[in-house]
Parts: sequence; structure tokens; C-alpha cells
Amino acid sequence: MKKLTLIRHGKSSWNYDVSDRDRPLLERGINDAYLVASALKEPVIDAVFSSPANRALHTCNIFLRVLNIPSNELRIYDELYDFSGEHVIKFIKSLDNKLQNVVIFGHNHALTHIVNMYGDKVIDNVPTSGLVELSFNILDWNAIAKGSTQNVIFPKQLKND
Repeated sequence: MKKLTLIRHGKSSWNYDVSDRDRPLLERGINDAYLVASALKEPVIDAVFSSPANRALHTCNIFLRVLNIPSNELRIYDELYDFSGEHVIKFIKSLDNKLQNVVIFGHNHALTHIVNMYGDKVIDNVPTSGLVELSFNILDWNAIAKGSTQNVIFPKQLKND
């Protein structure tokens, strides 16, 4: 059994004259990431991977802090800076089969595409700071096929408006 948790980076700012990779999180993005991370119940995690984009790394570091995962457990891969999902899927299929529970911090539309391709629930859009856990009855990551959507946590669900 393999479990894949996909987390979209927090809400980012367009107010700075920086490259797309360097865009920072807005305060809302920081708060939403803390909210979602705090809603996770003692997750078992074998590996954490992130896009190199500032907003993805910042979101990832918030989750690591809240979940008491040492930052040296994080691995950063350029192929996760992907918006179509093609490179992320190749990355997933190449994962070490010793890993059972993997977390990836990335971007839309890649993440929404992947959760709909491999999960059994249709999700129109994975929002910023949104988390979706998928499970697969496989032994080899390369054999990834339709799995089961196990957990969906979106910031909006956790807010008292």
C-alpha cells in the first residue's frame, strides 16, 4: 500500500517585482498553511519533497514545523516546479519503492490534474494550502493507477466565517 499526499502551496503575492519562483506567501497563505497542517492527525511520513519555488518551500517548512519533522528530511526537486502534472507524475513513478508514505508540495494545475487522474473523487480545484491524500494498492510506484481519495483538507473547511 502506498500513500501520496499532495499539498498546494499557500496563497502567494504578485505585489513584488520578482520571478515566479521567488514569489512569497501572503499572510493569508501562511495562516492557511498553519491551519491545514494543524488539522493533520499524526501522519506517518517517509519522505517530503517540494518544488524549489519560494511559496512551495515556505508552505512546506510550515508543515514540517507543525508536524515536528526535521527540515533535513526535505528534498527539493526542480521537476516539481510543474504546472501541467507531466513532470510530477514522472517523479512519482520514479520514487524509491521503499517509500510508503510520501508528501509532495507543488503547484496547480498539476495537483488538481493528478488528484482527479488518480483519486476516486472529482475535485474541481485544489485551493492554495489544500491537501489531498491518495492511497494505492500497489507495491511499485511505477505501477500507480486509479487509487482512493482518503483525505481532503481545504482551509475553507477549517475556518469559522
